[in-house]
Amino acid sequence: MTALKEFERLESSGIWHAAPDAQRRDVIVSVGDATLTISDHNETAITHWSLPAIQRVNPGKRPAVFRPGEDAAETLELDDDTLIRAIARVHSAIEKRRPHHGRLRLAIVGGLSLVAVFLALFWLPGAMIKYTASVVPETKRVAIGENLLTRIQRISGRPCNDPLGQTALNNLHSRLSMEPRGKIVVLSSGVRTAAHLPGGIILLNRALVEDFEDPEVPAGFVLVELLRGARQDPLLDLLHAAGLSASFRLLTTGELRQTTLDNYAENLLISDRPEMPNAAILDRFSQAGIRTSPYAYAIDISGETTIGLIEADPVTPQSTRQVLDDSSWVSLQAICGG
Repeated sequence: MTALKEFERLESSGIWHAAPDAQRRDVIVSVGDATLTISDHNETAITHWSLPAIQRVNPGKRPAVFRPGEDAAETLELDDDTLIRAIARVHSAIEKRRPHHGRLRLAIVGGLSLVAVFLALFWLPGAMIKYTASVVPETKRVAIGENLLTRIQRISGRPCNDPLGQTALNNLHSRLSMEPRGKIVVLSSGVRTAAHLPGGIILLNRALVEDFEDPEVPAGFVLVELLRGARQDPLLDLLHAAGLSASFRLLTTGELRQTTLDNYAENLLISDRPEMPNAAILDRFSQAGIRTSPYAYAIDISGETTIGLIEADPVTPQSTRQVLDDSSWVSLQAICGG
């Protein structure tokens, strides 16, 4: 037996009782690969015990008393440390090899618990938020966007609303957007350049229509926001920022707390917009027939950080499709009354 391979000879004297009331008998005890042999002094075997079945009756006491099984009447007294240690080593090896159903069950339960905790902490919130965003109807998205716009006005002031400028703004939206829903709103302050709200509401800073001579500049910012909105649902952004409880509330009641909207509105106005890949921007501008160069120079007047959009401009000045006629562009530049 491998558990006993370090021992060259395992033999010792002992005292054997055939039954509790039987006369004691001096014997020779030897250990083989799988059995313990009890012999008389003439080396005649009296009995053989299976090593795996042997049990110690008095753990920790001397002499050590063993029996060949659970209900056995025989007993064997041993006082030899080496032999006692060898029997204990056999039992330890057998115990390690024996299947431990309790441990297995505990490991399975523990593993499942860890999986459940992982799902609860990492997968469930994201899945819940995604699901909520996917089932919110368009009318509710528009309502949330309008509510957010109202909260933003506490910081930015009322949107610019000159009637002629508003007509030009509507024309700009029709020119650029592939969907009839949504609108463009010009704000006097608050938003840095442009932002996107649920319901297809795009915010522009007034500087984009007042400080440039080319309508392709505000058109470029609108196109990039439309691209962001197509790649990342603005409602999903809101719910990620608000957390799982807000998603659950929206899913079950159809409403969001005003504090949730206030916090998101404030964060939206000060946070940087997610960058869009140049390839996606170039493709979107090409579809719209609008040059990327005016947009790129509006971001960086030197053109150093936006050189990719300038050099790879997919539309030439000759092939540009008109964004607004001159009259509409002048009206749009005056939308804030300036």
